[in-house]
Amino acid sequence: MSKVDTVERPVNFIRNIIDDDLASHKHTQIQTRFPPEPNGYLHIGHAKSICLNFGLAQDYNGLCNLRFDDTNPAKEDLEYVDSIKADVAWLGFEWSGNPRYSSDYFEQFYRYAVELIEKGLAYVCFLNAEETRQYRGTLKEPGQNSPYRDTAVAENLALFAKMRAGGFKEGECVLRAKIDMASSFMCMRDPTLYRVRFEHHHQTGDAWCIYPMYDFAHCISDAIEDITHSLCTLEFQDNRRLYDWVLDNLNDFNKPDRPHQYEFSRLNLEYTVMSKRKLHQLVADKLVSGWDDPRMPTISGLRRRGYTPASLRDFAERIGISKVDSVTEMNILEAAIRDDLNVNAPRSMAVLNPLKVVIENYPNSQPESIQAPVHPQNEAMGKREIFFGRELYIDRADFEMVAPDAKFQRLALDKEIRLRNSYIIKALRVEHDAQGQISTVYCSYDHDTLGKNPADGRKVKGVIHFVEASHALPAEFRLYDRLFSVANPGKSDDFESVMNPDSLVIQHGFIEPGLVNSLPEQAYQFEREGYFCRDNQAGSAQIYNRTVALRDTWGA
Repeated sequence: MSKVDTVERPVNFIRNIIDDDLASHKHTQIQTRFPPEPNGYLHIGHAKSICLNFGLAQDYNGLCNLRFDDTNPAKEDLEYVDSIKADVAWLGFEWSGNPRYSSDYFEQFYRYAVELIEKGLAYVCFLNAEETRQYRGTLKEPGQNSPYRDTAVAENLALFAKMRAGGFKEGECVLRAKIDMASSFMCMRDPTLYRVRFEHHHQTGDAWCIYPMYDFAHCISDAIEDITHSLCTLEFQDNRRLYDWVLDNLNDFNKPDRPHQYEFSRLNLEYTVMSKRKLHQLVADKLVSGWDDPRMPTISGLRRRGYTPASLRDFAERIGISKVDSVTEMNILEAAIRDDLNVNAPRSMAVLNPLKVVIENYPNSQPESIQAPVHPQNEAMGKREIFFGRELYIDRADFEMVAPDAKFQRLALDKEIRLRNSYIIKALRVEHDAQGQISTVYCSYDHDTLGKNPADGRKVKGVIHFVEASHALPAEFRLYDRLFSVANPGKSDDFESVMNPDSLVIQHGFIEPGLVNSLPEQAYQFEREGYFCRDNQAGSAQIYNRTVALRDTWGA
């Protein structure tokens, strides 16, 4: 079911329902499904649903289908289908059998719509969109019956057949359920079941010109696939009544073990928007580089930024499943990836804002090779080769002409510090460029201090990272931050106006030579800088995306 090992899972209300259903023998096997609409890329909210549906099936030795609810071809695309498959597989899950599509069942949907017409429970309505709104009523006022509501069954059957044959224009008519125009639930006031759309479908081509509405197709798809527990988010809570109405009124599905819908709270994450419409807008308005922009909350964006499948599965476990709508703090997501990479990411050194250092008393010979640990707490990860020589790069932020106070633990004139995994050096003098900026720091080094602990009697405070100049590889660093400057951008009248202008800062510097063959998406802890990964769209270029800082600095 999954490529990941089963772990102890917390209790939640959905698991309690499943336990009761199995204990009562209502079901003997659990069958879930993940049913995205292929009208955009999946985001982290979908990752929560993926982990829930596939995770439950795994834990209960059941099955989980991947089904594309593809009933609106005007907004769907094969690009989205392919991206969804890739995201689910990347997260570590395997679906049961082949991917399924609601369009696989179009002929069955049509027959079930005919059954409702024959039972006097559906009719073809010719009200236009504005008239339909007027007849529907309001939350305080009941709706009115359509003048077409009592059309004879035989005539409705003929009209529906004509709809299928392309005999009506788009918007000219729809098929509606006949339920209750006085219902306190708007979704039960004779909802639309079918509409006319002359759109090419990515699976069925031009075979159909009428398409079922999501609420009609979804529940029937579940029933056809023998889904036991249909899990969706709370915004579909009222629609459960229509879900039940459709299945209760179809002969094939009106039975005790038919699917039942259960709702849980959707993921709302700080500093992001989760609306596909708004994510589409960001892409269309070119405010991001695409769906996989590392600032986007899409799974492909998080993947490109350096988030791992394990971290997203862990995040889903941390936030849990409930019926309470809430906003999840960004630091919970960031803690999940830090905890993963702290254990698993190899260490390396990178200088993002380089300042040249010359070791004046170093012999004018070849730089020397030094063995450094790949991971300081995991000897099994081995050693890596770094270099020390006459010319080095340190980060410009690690040097001050005069130490501001006694707690300053970086390099300053007449002050000693240790270079990571290397020697103790002392700053002697500086050189300025034509603009008056420091261009070079001249230092001396103590050749007897390699590998010694700063606490060996030498009172050296501070360790900084460096890269030896002759072996250094030029690299680009993309420092990604939160896309929005406010915690809840969705509440803004113009959410684009609250975008964080510093959500991407690009710097150019140097990395260790051992990264020359680093792989796309490979994570590293650049010591003292944060967690980075090689960009998966960069080709051969040495471009690294910052996944997350070493600690939460937002708002500091």
